[in-house]
Amino acid sequence: MVEIDFESVETTTPLREAALPTASRQDGSYPRPQMLRAEWCDLDGPWSFRQDDDGAGTAAGWPCGFSRGPQIEVPFPPESTASGIAEPGFHPVVWYSREIGPEELAAAGHGDARPRILLHFGAVDYRARVWLDGQFVGEHEGGHTPFSFDISHLVGGEGAGRQHTVVVRAEDDPHDTSQPRGKQDWHESPHAIWYQRTTGIWQTVWLEAVPEAHIARLRWTQNGPASVTATLQLDGVVPAKAVARVKLRWEDRGEDLGTACVEVTSRRVDITVPLTRQINGQAESELVWSPEHPRLIDAQITLTDGDGTEVDAVASYLGLRTAAVDRGSFLLNDRPYDVRSVLNQGYWPQSHLAAPSRDALRREVELIKALGFNATRIHQKIEDPRFLFWADRLGLLVWGEAPGAYEFSPTAVQRLMREWMDAVERDASHPSIVTWVPANESWGLQHVAHSAAQQAYSRALADVTRALDPSRPVISNDGWEHQNSDILSVHDYEGDGAVLARTYADDDARARLLAGTGPAGRRILVGGAQDHGQPIMLTEFGGIDYQVGPGRDDGWGYTAAANGDEWLERITSLYNAIRSSSFLAGSCYTQLTDTLQETNGLLTEDRVPKMPIEQIRAAVTGA
Repeated sequence: MVEIDFESVETTTPLREAALPTASRQDGSYPRPQMLRAEWCDLDGPWSFRQDDDGAGTAAGWPCGFSRGPQIEVPFPPESTASGIAEPGFHPVVWYSREIGPEELAAAGHGDARPRILLHFGAVDYRARVWLDGQFVGEHEGGHTPFSFDISHLVGGEGAGRQHTVVVRAEDDPHDTSQPRGKQDWHESPHAIWYQRTTGIWQTVWLEAVPEAHIARLRWTQNGPASVTATLQLDGVVPAKAVARVKLRWEDRGEDLGTACVEVTSRRVDITVPLTRQINGQAESELVWSPEHPRLIDAQITLTDGDGTEVDAVASYLGLRTAAVDRGSFLLNDRPYDVRSVLNQGYWPQSHLAAPSRDALRREVELIKALGFNATRIHQKIEDPRFLFWADRLGLLVWGEAPGAYEFSPTAVQRLMREWMDAVERDASHPSIVTWVPANESWGLQHVAHSAAQQAYSRALADVTRALDPSRPVISNDGWEHQNSDILSVHDYEGDGAVLARTYADDDARARLLAGTGPAGRRILVGGAQDHGQPIMLTEFGGIDYQVGPGRDDGWGYTAAANGDEWLERITSLYNAIRSSSFLAGSCYTQLTDTLQETNGLLTEDRVPKMPIEQIRAAVTGA
C-alpha cells in the first residue's frame, strides 16, 4: 500500500472512509496530481520480463503469464541500467508479467463502496496490449500518454480473494519513423543529437478503486479574474437527480474562496465557481500564480445522489494565471514577462526517459530555478505529470512539446495528431504550462517550406491545439519555417556574442531576420505567413561544449570552451547579446544537462553544476 504524506482536509459529507488529501501539498508520488483519491496502489517494482524478437509470445501462451526469466524493475525501460536488464539493442517486442492480489486491491480502496477497479498506465512506449488472467482487456497506441482499463469484471465475483496475473505486451519498432519518438534513436547506438531508446513501461502502473458512478476526468478553465470552471467527465450509471459540487480553498491562508453546485444532466458537467474576493481589482494579484509567487488553490469535487449521499469525491488544485502575446511581448497575467528558459531533454543516464526517482523530478525543478531560469522547454517529450506538479508548486513556466515523428505520411499524421490531442487534454489544467509546441525544426515536416500538404499539416496541428485550448500561445514549428505561430521562435547556435548582438539588435535587424534567410539557412516565415508583430524568441542557443570529469573528451557541442572560466565568459557574452536586443521577448539556453554524447549542458548528466551554481546564475540573469 502506498503511504501518502499529505495534509488532510475534511470532506463535505461524512460518508468517506478516508479523508481526501490536500492536492497542493502532495508529496509528488501520486501519478495523476490534479485528480486525487484517498487510496491507490502502486504496482511499480519487480515484474517478470521477456524479450520476443521473433514474435512468438502470443502463440506460446504468454498472455496467461510467466514467471521464469529475468526480473525488470518497472517503470524503468529495459535499455536502462536502472531496469536491471540493461539491454540497449533492438528488441521491438517485450513482455511483462506481475501478480496482483487481495492486498493490492485493498490498498487501492476496493470494497462495497468502490466496486470498480481501474488499471492505470502512465506511459508505455509505443504500443501496448494488456491481459488479466489470460483475458484480453484492451490496447493503447501512443508512447507518451496515459491509459487505463476497467478490470472489475475479472477481479470481482468468482475472481474475488485470489491472485491475478497482469500481462503487458509492448511493441516499439525502432525503425518505424512514423511513430512519434522524439529524441529516441533509430540506430542501435546513439548518434548526433539522438539518444538511446525507451521501450515499454516508463511511467507508473497503478490501481485505483472507484464507485460505480465516478468522476473520470477533470479540467480547469479560468474565466477572467473572478471565476473558474471545472469540467467533469463522469463514468458509470449516474444516479437520478445527482448533484456535482466544487469547493475551493486557499489552503496557505485557510480561506474558503467559493462553492458551486449543479444538477447532473449528462456525463459532462460544467461547474462555474465565482471567486468573489477577486472582484476587488486592487487585491486581485494576491491570488495570482506566477514563478515568483506560485499560489495554488485547492479544490474538492464531490458527486452526490438524489438523497445527498456522497457517491464520489476527488481532490484537485489549480492556479489563476493568464498567458498571451501582444505587441511583440509575451504576457503573463497581462504584463510583459521576459521568458528565461532552458532546454530540458528529460533524460537520465541510468533510466532514460523515466526519472530515476520521484524526488528527482522535484530536484530538476529546483535546479532549473537555482540556475536563474524562470521557464523550461521540455524537449521532444511529454513529461511525467509529477514534474508538472512541482513546476506548478515551486513556480516554473513550462513549454509543452510533442515528441516528433521523422517522416511525413498519413500514418505519421494520424499518430502524432492523436497523441498530441491526448497530451493537451491531460495537461491543460496545469498553470505552469504557458505555451504549446506541437512541432520542432520541421521534424516530420521536412519540406514544409514548399510542400502544400505539409504546410496544411503544420497549420492544422497549431489550430487543433488552439481548438482544444485557446488560452495559451501556440508555436506551429519551433525554430524556423513558421506559419500560424503566436510566437516566432528562432534557433541560432552562433558562438560569438558580438555577432549574436548584431543579429538581434534592433527593429532593422528584426526586419532582416524575418524577410531573409535565418540561421541554419532556414526561412523564419513560409507558406505566405506574414509578420504581424508577433513576439520573437531565441528558443535554442548556446550549446557550448565543456567537459568535466575524468575521461570526458568524447562529447560535442555546437561550439566548445577549453576551461570553466572561458565557458562562463562565453555564456555571459551570449546572454549580454540577448539582453541588448530591443525586440527579443525571451530565450531558451541549450541545454540543462549533458546527455550522452552531447556535452553542452550547464550540469553534468548526473545533475552536478560544471561551475559554482551562483556563477552560472549570474551569467544567466546578468545580476
